[in-house]
Amino acid sequence: MDLNLQGKRVLVTGGSKGIGLACAQAFAAEGAAVRIAARNPGNAPFPSKALDLSARGAAEALADWAGELDILVNNAGAIPGGDLLKVDEETWRRAWDLKVFGYINLCRRVYAGMKARRSGVIVNIIGSAGEKLDAAYIAGSTANAGLMAFTKALGGASHADGVRVVGINPGPVATDRLKTLYRQRAETLLGDAARFEELFANMSFGRPGKPEEIAAATVFLASARSAYTSGAILTIDGGLSARST
Repeated sequence: MDLNLQGKRVLVTGGSKGIGLACAQAFAAEGAAVRIAARNPGNAPFPSKALDLSARGAAEALADWAGELDILVNNAGAIPGGDLLKVDEETWRRAWDLKVFGYINLCRRVYAGMKARRSGVIVNIIGSAGEKLDAAYIAGSTANAGLMAFTKALGGASHADGVRVVGINPGPVATDRLKTLYRQRAETLLGDAARFEELFANMSFGRPGKPEEIAAATVFLASARSAYTSGAILTIDGGLSARST
């Protein structure tokens, strides 16, 4: 299926690894002109900008560097776990400055340009914890629920400006971060970090999702093949959020 993305100008944040890198590679495979941003881009095979999106002015600087965009993929951000009494105010603010305000600030700057050209797509990679709320991940659940509301509110009105705004809620995905977490759990529960994959047994289909699966959906939603989709959130978690228990 030709997604008609040849030459489209794309920016992916958090694009040096995991879901972000998979998205960048998927867009590039469709012929798009891809740029990425990350705290440490390393040897990523795309034009890249090294910056911390939690810093004041970083989103604006990134938008200026990226120039006119057809597609923005907001993906940068990792919020630590913990319940209300474990997560202190500084941790909340630091995590939200990156993911919540990072998304909002970059959207604000990029959206203005898209509105002026009456064309563009913003895809926010959020997280299924915004649907399946978890008190043990309270900062992340609250942030994701807020970004879901932001995406729906903006995407519900953006048609008037010729812009689409959509979201994707991944469940557990086999990124380095997830593997590190499960190695720690395997060391605690099984006495052997190398046995971490055994803990995947209770996941849907007996495994976490793949970054490439999230990327494929991202590319499709950003394409003209999905031109009537805005203000919607696609959940990709193997049915986890749909479970009643």
